[in-house]
Amino acid sequence: MGTQLTDRPEGQPPTDRVWSIETNGINPIPDSERHGKPLELFWIWCAANIGILGVTYGAFLVTFFGLSFFQSIVAALLGTILSFSLVGFISLAGKLGGAPTLVLSRASFGVIGNVIPTLISYISLVGWEIILVALSTLGAQAILERLGVGGGDATLGIAFGVIALATIAIGLLGHATIVKIQTWFTWAFAAMTLGFIALEIDRVDWDKVTSLPSGDFLGGFIGGMSIIMAGLGIGWVNAAADYSRYLPRETSSRAVVGWTVFGASVAPIVLILFGVLLAANDSSLANVLHPGELARPLPTWFLVPYLATAAGGLIAGAVLDIYSSGLNLLTLGVKLPRYQSVAIDGVLMLIGNIYLLFIAEESFLFSFIGFLVTLGVLLASWAAIFLVDMFMYRRRTGYAEADLYTARGRYGSGNVAGIASFLVASFVGLGLVNSGSPIFTWVGYLLRWFNLDEGALATSSIGILIAFGLAGILYALLSRLLSIETGVRAAEPARAPLR
Repeated sequence: MGTQLTDRPEGQPPTDRVWSIETNGINPIPDSERHGKPLELFWIWCAANIGILGVTYGAFLVTFFGLSFFQSIVAALLGTILSFSLVGFISLAGKLGGAPTLVLSRASFGVIGNVIPTLISYISLVGWEIILVALSTLGAQAILERLGVGGGDATLGIAFGVIALATIAIGLLGHATIVKIQTWFTWAFAAMTLGFIALEIDRVDWDKVTSLPSGDFLGGFIGGMSIIMAGLGIGWVNAAADYSRYLPRETSSRAVVGWTVFGASVAPIVLILFGVLLAANDSSLANVLHPGELARPLPTWFLVPYLATAAGGLIAGAVLDIYSSGLNLLTLGVKLPRYQSVAIDGVLMLIGNIYLLFIAEESFLFSFIGFLVTLGVLLASWAAIFLVDMFMYRRRTGYAEADLYTARGRYGSGNVAGIASFLVASFVGLGLVNSGSPIFTWVGYLLRWFNLDEGALATSSIGILIAFGLAGILYALLSRLLSIETGVRAAEPARAPLR
């Protein structure tokens, strides 16, 4: 059953202490270094999702998808809770195998075949880093301008330097420090967010809220729910096990899933619904990603601390992205200590932000939506395969940890079932989504081939849901049919089954 909690030394191991650089990389965490409680997952995921983007997603539901208040409530609840349930269940793999998410993914794709989803995951995480730091920088710039500190590119540069330095520094220190800081962030940002809602509630026109017309089911409700899922839980699935891998194997699985889903969902649901209320009276909010623009009506005495909260909430998400992207880089084969991989990701984040903040002339709103949808299809396909593999083959026997690091082990160089399922599901899913972004005009090819690119199906983003279902079904069938797992289950040590 594994080492019992009573045999484990109290406190944090030397490899993972607060305010010290975490020395573990992508190696499995040994039982002697497992520590912590599942409640930690609440703080980690809650802080990372108390972001101003929740209000924007709510505005999307009203303005872009034409949903009524009741439809928006249901879409917000389902999209948020279902997508973060994926994060919760994938977190179980962390305590089972003790390795980062994309290392554990080698069990369902093979050690070499897993390069494909790892590269996609890395691009997604770096992309999110860039977006969140850019938005946080705009919030910090608004603070400086309201305080009368300069203006223009100089102020933007100062704000960017502070935000980028904080994000990289926390990511460099690693897991234990992230848990501590995310706990502080949760308390501070939750209090300020409630204050923001209290001061902004007068902007809500309840007559307009109750008279919002109902949207159609496919293009409206499914489309809105799909965007919520892509922007929230699906965007985090590839990092889920990174923050549960230190937990003791005997930790309750229900607690791991429960605290993850509750912590990640509670703030976005509140913010999305508040965004719906505001957008009923001001549809222009759907085009606002700038934290300073959203909070402009606030009185100065509260605007400054709230913008600090808005900027900090985005930093909390960026910290998880830069930490996990560093682990992805190591999984791709880069031979560096973990903290140096984070530094590389920091450089990429700096380059991307220099372009977005100082060079790009157009708003990146539609590019952002296109990013969500396109990466959403790919990550949904991967998540389905990962989950089916875990529940079919790892749930009771765990992972053969040593074999995750060699192509000569039982997982081999490539798992045909995983690779084929991913490619087929991704091809179908990408063909059934659409994007107004010039960067992603190539998606939606199946819609165009069958002349369906003008109707409700084209705006539904249903390709995300289809890709998830198709990938899971294909993998369940192919892994049995091709006997990919023959002998694996019998050879695995019986340890720490999910309970």
